[in-house]
Amino acid sequence: MERPRIALLNAAHKAADTRRNFRRELDADLVEFDCPAGEVPETLRYDGFVVTGSSASVYWDREWIGRLKTWVGAAIEAGLPALGVCYGHQLLADVMGGRVEAMDEYEIGYRTVEQDGQNRLLDGLGMDFTVFTTHSDRVVEAPPGATVFARNDYGIHGFRKNGVFAVQFHPEYDMETAETVTKGKAGDIDEETIQQVLDGIDAEQYRAACEAKQLFDNFLDYVVETQTERAAPS
Repeated sequence: MERPRIALLNAAHKAADTRRNFRRELDADLVEFDCPAGEVPETLRYDGFVVTGSSASVYWDREWIGRLKTWVGAAIEAGLPALGVCYGHQLLADVMGGRVEAMDEYEIGYRTVEQDGQNRLLDGLGMDFTVFTTHSDRVVEAPPGATVFARNDYGIHGFRKNGVFAVQFHPEYDMETAETVTKGKAGDIDEETIQQVLDGIDAEQYRAACEAKQLFDNFLDYVVETQTERAAPS
């Protein structure tokens, strides 16, 4: 079986770190699209797709967000496996009928998330695991028919509906990205909180968070299985 061909829908306004992180973690042939610049795939001829994080909100009235939602909706309808991360998690929820709202605060820094142990995306992870988070919007209602498989005190951190998987946290982050993103919140978050988060970005926490990177391989395994099923004679 050939390496899966994945559409990487890069929704980040500063795309370089996002590109680097996902290209490092996804062992697939990635075709990247700069979504804030208005790029989306012209076809659905991919084995799956990934929607990245972003500083945007899914409820903003922006032409590029509407264009992205339209393509994602068509891809889901066509049965393409999907993985959403942070903003991608929220966008997939919104497209499929869930509800996303602004929070009164940021969740930022290394946090603990609990899983139910029933979802293959998190196979190989502990029931409680460490992740890096940074978001001020959240999914308050998962899409109808979806299964919520991960949570913490801030709410839903993972859901699945059919071949669509989504996580609120950032398994792709390296320490450099975590530091850059945290420093970029100056003006939105008080200096004391920012410094506390920066103090917590260390090798020990990062090693713990690397456990969650397993979900990328789990997702690609699912994509390959889907390829095989489609290729099998009826």
